[in-house]
Amino acid sequence: MAVDSATATPGLVSFLLGSIPVIVAWIYSEWLEYKKSSSSKAHSDSNLDELENQTIKEDERAVLIEGGLTKSASTKLASPSIKTNIIRFLTMDDFFLLENRLLLRAMAEFGGILFYFYICDRTNFFSESTKSYNRDLFIFLYILLIITSAMTSLKKHNDKSAFSGKSILYLNRHQTEEWKGWMQVLFLMYHYFAATEIYNAIRVFIAAYVWMTGFGNFSYYYIRKDFSVARFAQMMWRLNFFVAFCCIVLNNDYMLYYICPMHTLFTLMVYGALGIGHQYNEIRSVMAFKILMCFLVVIFVWEVPGVFDILWSPFTSLLGYSDPAKPDLPRLHEWHFRSGLDRYIWIVGMIYAYFHPTVEKWMDKLEESEAKHRRTIKTSIATVAIIVGCLWYEYIYKLGKVEYNKLHPYTSWIPITVYICLRNCTQQLRNFSLTLFAWLGKVTLETYISQFHIWLRSNVPNGQPKWLLSFIPDYPLLNFMLTTAVYLLISYRLFELTNTLKSAFIPTRDNQKLFHNFVAGAVISVCLYCISYILVQIPH
Repeated sequence: MAVDSATATPGLVSFLLGSIPVIVAWIYSEWLEYKKSSSSKAHSDSNLDELENQTIKEDERAVLIEGGLTKSASTKLASPSIKTNIIRFLTMDDFFLLENRLLLRAMAEFGGILFYFYICDRTNFFSESTKSYNRDLFIFLYILLIITSAMTSLKKHNDKSAFSGKSILYLNRHQTEEWKGWMQVLFLMYHYFAATEIYNAIRVFIAAYVWMTGFGNFSYYYIRKDFSVARFAQMMWRLNFFVAFCCIVLNNDYMLYYICPMHTLFTLMVYGALGIGHQYNEIRSVMAFKILMCFLVVIFVWEVPGVFDILWSPFTSLLGYSDPAKPDLPRLHEWHFRSGLDRYIWIVGMIYAYFHPTVEKWMDKLEESEAKHRRTIKTSIATVAIIVGCLWYEYIYKLGKVEYNKLHPYTSWIPITVYICLRNCTQQLRNFSLTLFAWLGKVTLETYISQFHIWLRSNVPNGQPKWLLSFIPDYPLLNFMLTTAVYLLISYRLFELTNTLKSAFIPTRDNQKLFHNFVAGAVISVCLYCISYILVQIPH
């Protein structure tokens, strides 16, 4: 197995140094669990009397605890410190490994998947093939997926609104997940088949994702009023944990996966907008002022020449990107282009979220009105939406790539609003969703990142994925089927593993433990990187 793009990096070596002990510990813990279960089965019959005696003792202990006699003893059973856990891990303590067997399994699996990423994209173990676009095949596959989804996963929902307590289901979670899902399919097919003719549609889809960032985060913070450190850490983990390891292992810039820094930025901006003076969020004038300030900040940073470079130049090491195919571009060019395209739409999402309860009340009244009046209003809304959509398509969408990008920041809200109006026009449309697309919508982050390395190929650090991963050379459709199946399976596992590890390392109600976990993680990472850097320099 030869390595195409080269030498080992400190990031890759530090990943291996951290992963190997975890994998060894996990294998040993599985052996301990197997030995434990085998011995328990062998002695199960002979231990019945002992179990009865233990049960009596447990009952007596429960009585003592209820009476408060063992309170001082119970306080001694606090969770061990991080230092103690690290020592127990390094010394391969049997009880520690058994207690954390499932966590070790999740960490080992995550490491194994990243190693598979490296094999697929940085070695010639698997071959590659060129992209080929056929409009007929592209449309056929997408319509086939829609038909299959409609026949197998159409589901009716009766969820109650958090505002009205009724099943209005305006922009409900099932609907937005479905929305993300069908857009993600087209987004991925656009990359796989190099369907450049739908470039403008892809720009709208990305704007819709950013719109949902504003809509979803605003809804959560406005309703839950949870601005805790733990909640913030969970958000950042969800958005950046997986992509951080991809950057480390594959030696890529963060901006290669531009969706992640974009969503992180706009999530932070929503968090800041609502978090500052959050006790006044219920006052309409305050909320109007906050939204106005968001617009003014975006105008100042992105519209005033020179401000963007001054603000973001200190973060060039994090947000800079060097495309091997375009080495002459400034490092911040990609960040300026990507973030600028959708600089306003997250604020539009916030506005829609703020008026969501009001719109629900209007829709509730509309559904209770007489049939003729209801049909007239719905028909009028649908007609206006279709006319506006057709005008947008004719005079904006049909523009060339460069001309369209100039207008996109100011017009992307139009097709999004048209879709929302048509998708929510009737109660029947709101009640149903395609759960297959909703399932795909839940793993959009994982499918977006994974496509670069285990579905497509770039072969070099920071390279755009210009080739297809090939398991079955000369059989493009069979290869598409097989690589897609593996790719989706791994993406879903990464989604589950990210959540599993988040639950383990991001405590929800213990900020002190969260801080200790953060410091320990930072110290371990720095130590591993320093050791790896020295090891990499030795051959030179």
